[in-house]
Amino acid sequence: MNTNIENINIVTATLKAQIVNHKVYTQISDLPELRIFMEHHIYAVWDFMSLLKALQINLTCTNLPWFPVGNAKTRQLINEIVAGEETDLDEKGDIKSHFELYIDAMEQVGANTAPINTFIEALKNGKTFAEAYQIANVPVVAQQFMDSTFAIINAQKSHAISASFTFGREDLIPTMFHSMVNDLNSKHPDQVTIFKYYLDRHIEVDGDHHSHLALEMTSELCGNNETAWKEAKDAVTEALKQRINLWDAVLKEIENATIVA
Repeated sequence: MNTNIENINIVTATLKAQIVNHKVYTQISDLPELRIFMEHHIYAVWDFMSLLKALQINLTCTNLPWFPVGNAKTRQLINEIVAGEETDLDEKGDIKSHFELYIDAMEQVGANTAPINTFIEALKNGKTFAEAYQIANVPVVAQQFMDSTFAIINAQKSHAISASFTFGREDLIPTMFHSMVNDLNSKHPDQVTIFKYYLDRHIEVDGDHHSHLALEMTSELCGNNETAWKEAKDAVTEALKQRINLWDAVLKEIENATIVA
């Protein structure tokens, strides 16, 4: 393994451990808690796709007339990841993005999809992020999560975007969470099947093949540039801290809901 990759893993190990061992996972015992989790997590799923598209825009030609852009191997890596994330198969065999699959899972489990849909619709209609947050009543911690992500995107440093995409994202959900979802699926087979499929598909595609491709891409983009590797490490650290903050907020909301109940 690339020594710089190893260094990022070492430097961020404590943050990753906080995420994997977060108390929030043990507090999800039934559908009400899962709904709260999904209603926050969906924003991370969405801006994960935005990170991905930023990489495609920066690393491949998305304008006319077409010209070859950058390194051919990097183009191949990002296009393969985009194809898998944006046009995968759902549980019925229909083509969908992983974001759309997650929305389907939310609807099946009875989670509220109105805020995320309203947020996206507001952005489509030309509203700023701040305006869309207010219109959709997006949770404050989710706003902070997305603001952090788009700060990295707007800095236009592909190596930092790639590092955040590669190290700071969806492969940090622990095995115990998958076991919990399997248990909920057994208890509520008509409400959790799509979310279980989403997680299983994530392990099969994102967590293995795509992770390997993303590591290659980050290494290619940083090369032997020490400044680039430092900026990559900083981006990963920020992404992980934002994930911890998101999980802290989810945990607090679940605990408050339990007290009220």
